[in-house]
Amino acid sequence: MEAQLLDTEAEDMAKDSSALNRETGVLTWQELVRFFARGVVIKVDKTLDLLAVGERVAADDAVVMQEWLDKSLVSRASDDDARDWTERQPEFWCLVTAPWVLVQECDPKPANKPH
Repeated sequence: MEAQLLDTEAEDMAKDSSALNRETGVLTWQELVRFFARGVVIKVDKTLDLLAVGERVAADDAVVMQEWLDKSLVSRASDDDARDWTERQPEFWCLVTAPWVLVQECDPKPANKPH
């Protein structure tokens, strides 16, 4: 019986991850501005897996979230971030876990160098 419960939990986690993955995409800063204005943009450090963070947010895992907040691995986007992003116009890997939009800045595309 216990093995069945573990299998069921693993299946549920896989379904949750799959559902979260469907809520991801790449957006430009211009597309994120309206979410920033509503105060729902959460920056996620590149050392963390965006889907794993989304799972913890969706599960309302306050303990893990507090650890990440304390280590500055997760934080609400600030006005300084907005100014920087407005200047640089980066793209972001985004995940919606309502009401939040979790974002990780994509690596910049290499500039085309003339030969």
